Amino acid sequence: MSNKTVDFYFDYGSLASWLAYTQLPKLVADTGATVAMKPMLLGGVFQSTGNRPPISVPAKGRYLFQDLDRFARRYGVPLVMNPHFPVNTITLMRADLGLQMRADPQLAVFRDAIFRAMWVEQQALGDPAVLAAVLTRAGFAPDAIADIAADPVVKEALKTCTQEAVDRGVFGAPTFFVGDQMFWGQDRIDFVREALAH
Repeated sequence: MSNKTVDFYFDYGSLASWLAYTQLPKLVADTGATVAMKPMLLGGVFQSTGNRPPISVPAKGRYLFQDLDRFARRYGVPLVMNPHFPVNTITLMRADLGLQMRADPQLAVFRDAIFRAMWVEQQALGDPAVLAAVLTRAGFAPDAIADIAADPVVKEALKTCTQEAVDRGVFGAPTFFVGDQMFWGQDRIDFVREALAH
């Protein structure tokens, strides 16, 4: 078994991040590794690296969803294209990081709720009322989450995390690191597993 850590850079607005997220428990169970969840703002990464979302090339966007749908079926997990995509995730990513900084025991519940609302339930998470309803259903006080996301320290920390990702070579989501080895894409989990075995 491994005592290694996998750094997992993600954004809730990335459907490939959702698929990778669903496979993390199995990766941990198989390898004994620890996953360090690294929220980042994918839009900021694109801006810094000159990359752009696959959806900006219509043919690529159509193909990518079909391909990710194949993986979802292989993994046995739900995946529904969100009609509200793309969604501005800055509040979601700030809230995630803020909960992480506070070592909130309900952070895993938050992540499950947000990822599922985005990529299974087709919720318009950019709408504050919709987000509030999702949070309430998951057992969170929407006002408290809003306060966390609005905290200047959290805002600055998300900028720092996003820049750290760019500095490490990240250009898209999800991106894994095992030590200095970088793996981009949810379809690289087998390589992550191999890296953890060495």
